[in-house]
Amino acid sequence: MATSSGVVTNFKSMFSPSDLGNSKHCSFKHRRSIFNQAFAANVRASSTAFVETKQILKRKSTRAGIILACPICYDPLTWIGNPVLSVDSLSGCTLQCGTCKKSYAGTESHLDLIAASGAKNYNEPMPVSTEMFRLPLVSFLYERGWRQNFSILGGFPGAEKEFELMKGFLKPVLGGNIVDASCGSGLFSRLFWKSGLFSSVVALDYSENMLQQCYEFIKQEENFPTENFILVRADISRLPFVSSSVDAVHAGAALHCWPSPSSAVAEISRVLRPGGVFVATTSIVDGPFSAVPFLRTLRQTVRQVSGSYIFLSERELEDLCGACGLVNFSCMRSGGFVMISAAKPI
Repeated sequence: MATSSGVVTNFKSMFSPSDLGNSKHCSFKHRRSIFNQAFAANVRASSTAFVETKQILKRKSTRAGIILACPICYDPLTWIGNPVLSVDSLSGCTLQCGTCKKSYAGTESHLDLIAASGAKNYNEPMPVSTEMFRLPLVSFLYERGWRQNFSILGGFPGAEKEFELMKGFLKPVLGGNIVDASCGSGLFSRLFWKSGLFSSVVALDYSENMLQQCYEFIKQEENFPTENFILVRADISRLPFVSSSVDAVHAGAALHCWPSPSSAVAEISRVLRPGGVFVATTSIVDGPFSAVPFLRTLRQTVRQVSGSYIFLSERELEDLCGACGLVNFSCMRSGGFVMISAAKPI
């Protein structure tokens, strides 16, 4: 990514084609070693860039607002009740659309901003990969062992390392607002807000139980800063934000679970400001697996049964972002783990 530095430069220099591009000449253990070296270099660079980050925050401190919109007509919503943007102000508040006149209510933990919000008799089931995360047990276990297994099964380096790595991609928008899409129990949402690098954070997920878990984690923390931090239930393919109002969108280990990745990334492109950044992590199946006959047919079958999407190459991810209007695609790899970034054109 042309506008990013630090972590991107380190990984591009260390993840050379000769090291990572040819799986025949590079073992998984060697790739992991290179990844860890790059991470260590990035941490050292991050410490020297602290003063620069503080300057960025001062320059962008006026861009604090997230403009919530009606998921039906995308017009701005008007707050009725406590106007303070905060976790503590959601209970009992109402948001109303001046165009379609629909109202959306807040619960103790979150705002419910899906299109079918308020329906009493209508229920629209989602694919298995989405509905699974709405189960109370899965939501409870997500940060209590579920997410940690991503390191074993998918090569994910762990939340703290991932957070350090993504800061390099997010550097152009530090001090702005960020939406943590498909936030789960809010693992990264809370890291974003406690880091002080963003003016406001929206933890967004389709699962009511995941948002409830996030709310409970927040309440368990002492002195968690709740102002300009809110939890929102929404459909990733119909985001409740005004067009061009968001500085950054993060999606951790989520792309492969979305019912339609192209619809979701197109929505992300719509809500990003010009120059806004999209950062995501997912798993990828390539290397020796790419030679397996009928793999694409198998992927189609898996998608029809579970709703999960299997990405087969970095080029596929780049093509997805480009087709949805995002530019300056960049990525870093370690085994099956991939972190990608793209930006909305200025």
